[in-house]
Formats: sequence, C-alpha cells, structure tokens
Amino acid sequence: MDTTPAPFIPPAPKPRSSPPSFFEMIRIVYRNPLELWGEPSYNEPWISVGGIGGPLVIANDPGLIRHVLVDNARNYKLATVRQKVLRPILRDGLLTAEGQIWRRSRKAMAPVFTPRHIFGFAEPMLKRAEEFAGRYEAVLGETVDISRDMTTLTYEILAETLFSGEIAGGPGDFEHQIDRLFETMGRVDPLDLLRAPDWLPRITHLRGRKTMSYFRGIVAKTMEMRKERMARDPDGVPEDFLTLLLRAEGLDGLSRSEIEDNLITFIGAGHETTARALGWTIYMLAEAPFERDRVEQELKEVLCAEQDPAKWLDSMPFTRAVFEEALRLYPPAPSINREPIETDRYRDLVLPRGAQVLVMPWTIHRHRKLWDRPDAFMPERFHPENRDKIDRFQYLPFGAGPRVCIGASFAMQEAVIALAVLLSRYRFDTVTNTNPWPVQKLTTQPEGGLPMRVTRRHQH
Repeated sequence: MDTTPAPFIPPAPKPRSSPPSFFEMIRIVYRNPLELWGEPSYNEPWISVGGIGGPLVIANDPGLIRHVLVDNARNYKLATVRQKVLRPILRDGLLTAEGQIWRRSRKAMAPVFTPRHIFGFAEPMLKRAEEFAGRYEAVLGETVDISRDMTTLTYEILAETLFSGEIAGGPGDFEHQIDRLFETMGRVDPLDLLRAPDWLPRITHLRGRKTMSYFRGIVAKTMEMRKERMARDPDGVPEDFLTLLLRAEGLDGLSRSEIEDNLITFIGAGHETTARALGWTIYMLAEAPFERDRVEQELKEVLCAEQDPAKWLDSMPFTRAVFEEALRLYPPAPSINREPIETDRYRDLVLPRGAQVLVMPWTIHRHRKLWDRPDAFMPERFHPENRDKIDRFQYLPFGAGPRVCIGASFAMQEAVIALAVLLSRYRFDTVTNTNPWPVQKLTTQPEGGLPMRVTRRHQH
C-alpha cells in the first residue's frame, strides 16, 4: 500500500471561465496579471487573438516556444509593452538591452558566470548563509516574514559574491527601496497597454522616480569607490563582477552608463528572483511534511559526508528538486514577451509583424497537456530518474535561447546552499495568518508575505 500522502495544492488564481471586459482587464493587469488567464491558456497549444494594443499570440506549445526563442530568435525583439515597463528602471542592462549593446554586455559578463567562477562563489555563499542563519537564534519560537528574510539573505549573498561586500549604503534601507521600486515601476501601466503616446505621464513611473534616483546614486557611488581602489592598488582589488565590468569599460567594451545599468539589473533582478523562489520553497515544504522529511534526511547524510558547498547542488537531488518544483509553480519571471520584426509562421499559425507574442512560464508550467497534476507540489517530477521526461521548452524558469538567464547556475547553487544551511538547522512552520497569494509585480511575489514560526531542529 502506498503511504505517500496526497500532494499539497498551493494557492493560485483559478483559470477564468470567461474573458474579462475591457475595463476589468485594465484593472486586473494593473493589480495582478496572473488573474487574467482563462481556461484556454492552460489547455491550448497557442491562442491568437486581437488584443487592445494589436494582435496577441499566447505560446504554450514547446515547439512554438523553441521556434520563437531559439530557431528564429533573430526575427524577434523584446516586446514594446515589456520594454515600457522595464526600460525606465534598467535602461541598457542585460534584460532590456538589444542588438550590439546587448551582445557587448553579455560578452563582458560571460567570464563571471563560467562554472569555475561560480564554484568559487560557493564558499562566500555558504559564509553569508551561515551568518544569516545565526540571526534566527534570537527569534526562536517567534514568527518572522520569510519572504522579507529571503530578500535580505540573497541581497547579502549577491553583495558578497559580485561586489565583495563593497556596496555603498546600508542593506536594510536598500531592500526597502527595492520593494518600493517593484511596487511602483514594476507594474504594467494601463496607458502602455493602450499604446498611448510616451509624452502622457505614467502614474506608475512618477511614483517610482525618487526610488530610482536613490538606486542610481548608490550604484554610481559603488563604482566610484571601486575605481579609486583599482587606481590605488591594482593588484589588491577583488576579481569580482564589479571589477570585471569596470575593466570592460572603454571604446570596444561598455560605456559608463551601460555598466551602471547592468549593476542595477543584477542588484534588482538578480537577488529578487532567487529570494522569491526560496520563500515559496520554504512555505511549500512547511505544508508538505513528507517532502520536508525527505529533504531533512538528505541534508543530514550529505552534510556529514561532503564539506565542499560547490558539490552540494549535485549531491542533493531532493533539495534541488524541491527548489525546481517551486520554480515551476511560482516562476519568478512569469512572462517572456517578444515581438516579430517580420511576419512569421509556425505550422498553421501566423505571427504578424508587431504582434505581442507571450511566452508565459506561469501558464506553461501549469498547462494541463504538459504536466500531470499541474497544480500540485510534486518535487518527484524533478528527481533524477524523471528529469529527462520534461521537455526543455515546457520548463522555463530561466528563459531559453540566446537570452537565457546568464545567472541560472549561480542562482541554483545559491539556492541549494541557502536551503541546506537553513533547513538543516531550523524548521519553518506556517501560522494562522500565513495566507500568501501570488501576485505578479515583475516577479511572482507572495501578497501578504510569508509569516512563519522558526524553531531549532537540532544541535550540530
């Protein structure tokens, strides 16, 4: 007899049974785009409709997604609506740059994200995670907001690995400002959906301007501090992300403002996405004790036998699978938007020039035709023996193609190290007011936070 308990079904909007009215749609897009999608989005290979800003194609079929993101990627640019949301924040950072600027930036950053370099980050990741975990000793038995805590932890790991701990300004202040930035700038403005002219002021951007200038100030100050140090002591500077980017400055490399844009992209998007996925992972494990026991058992065995944190990702398949399943259910980047430069075809589907092509990890990861019990938390999908059954283009937490997330292996290593440290020492349990609701504001965030009680598991 199978004693495995029924899997946990985490909270998510129910697919709509009928399309929203025009004004309702505007409201939903501003409040929470995840609530927009109807039954066809979770059942059909693709949907092609006339949208308010022109034709709209929603791509769920792995073959079509591969066509848009890889095989014919040259014919697709970043979608106008997405650019209107992100460019005011990130300008020419890696997520928003196109053409030559994007190619230069990607090339300049590639050395930081080679496997050798990433393995080198494992020790500092571990050090930061252990320091952070130590703070829970002061709040044992109390309720903390795991969502906020994970933002702090990933920010500290990012600051340590990519900037060697040398970011101007205090961290607490910084995280608060990042929340504000995504709250204001990271939303689709209804005027952008309507393709209104750019001279009409966007309320979302007006509210975020102060936060944005705070950010740019910190980044400029951080760059200045490092440049002075490079001039003063060229051999003593850390070979981190910041140094590598600053060394790429010049006529053939990056301009000063492109470096600034990329630093903002990595500080903003780089730690926020991993933080969200870690928060959702810890929450779902609390609601799925069977899976949590499995992870705790694995951690106990591996941590006794393997001291090198760079090897944990490969030696902790259950822990990794739990995180990958969290990335499936709550993809930190829930939509990938493209626009055909020239009209394109895929089988009998026409993708008109200038159409919005939406590749939605949110709906693809929960698609009825692609997954068994798509709404359930079932980490075994990602256990080594099942991993090969998942099509490369039905699971897109980091995107795909030339613009695949450059920090994917950095994030996976960071997540497994953070989970290993936290879950080997502590238990995080839900409390009566743990009632998160996924909301899309650039990333998939838990509205209402993740209040959880922390208790110590056992002494090492």
